[in-house]
Amino acid sequence: MDEAGRGPLAGPVVAGAVIVKDYKFKERIDDSKKLSAKLREKAYPEIFQKSIVGIGVVDEKTIDRINIYQATKKAMQIAISNLKLPPDFVIVDGKMKIATKCPLKCIVGGDSKSLSIAAASIVAKVTRDRLMVEYDKIYPQYGFARHKGYGTKSHMEALSNHGPSPIHRFSFNPVKKQKT
Repeated sequence: MDEAGRGPLAGPVVAGAVIVKDYKFKERIDDSKKLSAKLREKAYPEIFQKSIVGIGVVDEKTIDRINIYQATKKAMQIAISNLKLPPDFVIVDGKMKIATKCPLKCIVGGDSKSLSIAAASIVAKVTRDRLMVEYDKIYPQYGFARHKGYGTKSHMEALSNHGPSPIHRFSFNPVKKQKT
């Protein structure tokens, strides 16, 4: 299990849970941060073909209400509940412990050490990136398709020029400081 989107100033946090059924992948499966967007997009459908996948999405309003850490845990629990088959064992990238009905192991750097965590990182990242591209169509002035909600220079300039959008995380300091 892994997540994407803890750091951005806008949009949801997304978790992926993957039970790999067939370990023979044609596409490269690795930590999503080590793959280009093109390689992640190529791997994404193959992961769904060869695995059982669960996705959890927690929106920015919930992030603002319960904080990003709790929202990430919630996204992970939703991802597990969305698996069509309950897991026998859960491995999570990092140190985030979540409540599960089965044994859990946290692995720091797990997205580079475990195929299922790497696949989950790709699922979470591609899902979130696609959501941000859709948000870009609704709020084109922010450039979400380019920076995916991260606090880049262009995003900060757009935030300063236009104020926060409805999908910004108002509990995050750079957004909090802007006029609404």
